[in-house]
Amino acid sequence: MAGLARRLTACACALVAGFLTTAPGAHAAPRETLAWEECGDVGALCATAQVPRDYDRPKGETLDLFVAKLPATDPDRRIGSLFLNFGGPGVPTAFIVENFGPFLVPSLNERFDLVAFDQRGAGRSEGAIDCAVDQQAQGVFSKPIPTPFTLDVPALLRKDAAYVARCVARNHEILPYASTANAARDLDFLRDAVGDKRLSYLGFSYGTVIGATYATLFPGRARALALDGAIDAAQYLNRPMRYRASQAAALERALGRFLQACAADQVACAGFGGSDPWAAYDRLIEQADVTPIPADGYAPDPRPVTGDDLRLAAADMLTAKFVWGEFAHALTAAANDDGSEIRRIVDEYFYGRQPDGSYDPYLDRAFNLSAIEQRYRKGDIRTYLDAGERCWEQYDHFYFRCGYSELNYGLYPVRARDIFRGPFRNPGRAATPLVIATTYDPATPYRGGLGLVRDLGNARLLTARGDGHVAYGQSSACIDDAVDAYLIDLVLPPAGTVCEQTVPFEPFEPEEAAARGAAPRRGPLARSR
Repeated sequence: MAGLARRLTACACALVAGFLTTAPGAHAAPRETLAWEECGDVGALCATAQVPRDYDRPKGETLDLFVAKLPATDPDRRIGSLFLNFGGPGVPTAFIVENFGPFLVPSLNERFDLVAFDQRGAGRSEGAIDCAVDQQAQGVFSKPIPTPFTLDVPALLRKDAAYVARCVARNHEILPYASTANAARDLDFLRDAVGDKRLSYLGFSYGTVIGATYATLFPGRARALALDGAIDAAQYLNRPMRYRASQAAALERALGRFLQACAADQVACAGFGGSDPWAAYDRLIEQADVTPIPADGYAPDPRPVTGDDLRLAAADMLTAKFVWGEFAHALTAAANDDGSEIRRIVDEYFYGRQPDGSYDPYLDRAFNLSAIEQRYRKGDIRTYLDAGERCWEQYDHFYFRCGYSELNYGLYPVRARDIFRGPFRNPGRAATPLVIATTYDPATPYRGGLGLVRDLGNARLLTARGDGHVAYGQSSACIDDAVDAYLIDLVLPPAGTVCEQTVPFEPFEPEEAAARGAAPRRGPLARSR
């Protein structure tokens, strides 16, 4: 948990009754009173909610969900509860609220109790998924990353089949019940349990898929839904190969933006690449593919850095503009034959390697919780081999985000029950969701937000013009003010509103990072895929 905790700590530093519906899945559930108890060190309260394991049988077996709440700091002006979700799938949102709540959204915490639950299969909720593997050797993004020139099809099949079989064997009890639709049903169950007639919700990244599902299944029960880092929910569920290819393209675009900024500001970029950082980055990868770079300065895992490590480090560090300086510093060190910083980034941030050599199960959760419901073709190996070659041809650096890595999904044998794949619609008489999308988001491409607004119909787009994954709390006062006005006063920004990002590209100061006593600042949703 240490690797994830470091990232979540930095998260906190960086983010200083209407009509009812009979839509599919809107099953009646027994009202539950939550028994709150003090927890953590920031004044939070925690509880365990017993929700129906299967909402088709609301009086049958139950599942325990871990729930955390941070009471409103201005109780006399309290509006109600604001449910948060930080994406993933599988990010332990209740853990974040329990431990870092006051630092997350202080302006909203004045008027709302902040409430979060760890979704089925994650965090401290029942059935938390853990495949217990070496992510770097066995997981979805294991190394070496295959290309058409290095691909060993039988070996890839054996590795992926073994990983999938291990995941299913260890987690089979929760998998049929852990769909996004059930996360939305749990959200409605907990809305009722805390006594709110209508839901106020702030969801990030994959949390926007939960929000879009809620808007469709329970439109009369929504007060305000703010969806930041928006995903085209229909594409995510029904055309996942197109979705992952769009992520690879977005990462390529983000890398170009970073390298362009490096050329313009060599001070912030720690001198990496001189007048042509793009060529310097490619040369560094090519050299590391042949002769790995020593990483003796990273004592927990001093294995030399390969070209694959440089690709993976970029995929992680492009998620937040305020860590571009850190990435540039690591690249400059690698160019000077010291890959220690890159090794730390890859181990701790991308893979979640912990001090004892084990791995945080976040990547397992993200894989399994998406594999149980995304519409992948089963057993057609050729589809994934062809896609792997196509992704390698189209995406110079981030081809591993699609294609060969998706074979794991094609081999996955479990389907969740009660999946909802759309159509995603929000009736005109329902509350209007606010959809926030960032133009150069490397994880949830901007056009995904456009697609979600189109599908919902009754929705308002708020654009953040800038870089990095998600906008609220780290991008601009314009975004923050618009989201606050919407959630607190139900005032939507004018149609067509565009907010300019105000995040600078600054030099990385390792001494300052060490003085903070924690890992360098991370984006709020850097772990979201």
